[in-house]
Amino acid sequence: MDGIHDLGGLQGFGAVDHSPSEPVFAAEWERRAVRVMLAVNIAANVSGGAFRHSIERMDPAHYLVSSYYEHWLTGVSTLAVEAGLTSQAALSARAGGSFPLADPDRGVAPPGPHEDRVEPSFAVGDRVHVRERHSFGHSRAPRYVQGRRGVVARVDGASNFPDLEAHSDDRVLDPTYSIAFSSRELWGDGAENDCTIHVDLWERYLEAAP
Repeated sequence: MDGIHDLGGLQGFGAVDHSPSEPVFAAEWERRAVRVMLAVNIAANVSGGAFRHSIERMDPAHYLVSSYYEHWLTGVSTLAVEAGLTSQAALSARAGGSFPLADPDRGVAPPGPHEDRVEPSFAVGDRVHVRERHSFGHSRAPRYVQGRRGVVARVDGASNFPDLEAHSDDRVLDPTYSIAFSSRELWGDGAENDCTIHVDLWERYLEAAP
């Protein structure tokens, strides 16, 4: 999905703030948010793709001013309301004020037929091109690599194709790869140094580079 969560390559946000000693949870409520996520995902049979997409659907202004685990809490609360496990009114009553949810899901499953693919079509060293597929649905192909060329650096095992599992009950396996991109291929003159960026991608996102 093209959205505010897909920040790679965007300017104006400054350097990534990172602390090597950052705790897993900065506050107890964050630990509880993870527990809530697990409980709701099990109760509503939510896939990993659907959970991620619930965060991608957040209002952009809310997304930018909220923390990592608030993203989780907003997404999983949205899923709980959509599954009928609770209501926004009940959440607001417990919170003592308006409880924001993500926007409605406008994504649809990609067209079929859908069949498992377990044998990789590409090998290490192959040049590939990332297909451009801009939609309202979930995708694990970042916007900044779509339409770009890279090289297969590693062949990984087959895994559920996230674009499908986020919007249907179907599951199909697809080979995954680590694709190496030149920073200049991704960002042109915006790349200060010509370094290599590795991105994990499913085979259905790729085609042989012309």
